[in-house]
Amino acid sequence: MVLAVIIACEIGFWVAVLGGLAARYLLGSRHVGTALLVCAPLIDVVLLGAVTAHLATGATASWHHGLAALYIGFSVTYGHRMIAWADDRFSRRFAGGSLPVKPTGAQYTKQCWTDVIRTMVAAIIAAGIIAAITWWIGNSARTEALTGWYGVLGIIVAIELIWAASFSIWPRKSVESPARGKSAGQPAEARE
Repeated sequence: MVLAVIIACEIGFWVAVLGGLAARYLLGSRHVGTALLVCAPLIDVVLLGAVTAHLATGATASWHHGLAALYIGFSVTYGHRMIAWADDRFSRRFAGGSLPVKPTGAQYTKQCWTDVIRTMVAAIIAAGIIAAITWWIGNSARTEALTGWYGVLGIIVAIELIWAASFSIWPRKSVESPARGKSAGQPAEARE
């Protein structure tokens, strides 16, 4: 049951986001679009309520409950960024917005380290939810599946750290494309 609710919440998140952006850019209704976008984070509350209600019935926690905690942690920390990413794409496609500039070099490295902090916060939120569920249930036999998620959260943070460290050592190089930099169709002499 919990896995189905997680899947439904993920689908609901993207329906709210895409519906909000469609209302904003295709229908020209900023108020309806904003209302739908505000619904996206409320889906986390629904998921947390469903997990709590399921465990309150005496169910034994499974890996699904840990996945729900992970989903909520990452949704809280990365949700706004995902919505902004989708908003940029909708703006460019339907409202003549500009192509976002991809960061390179030190700017990208800084973004990677910001993501490390964001991922650590997501892991802390997920670990907090898992700890709260474990404390609330008060029965280690019923919450044994949740404690394994602490290791998973540690691995996720470690991967993010390695990712950021790799770009600190080997920064992302700028790639000049004809659409962004040099004019396509001009002879090389005219471009220089």
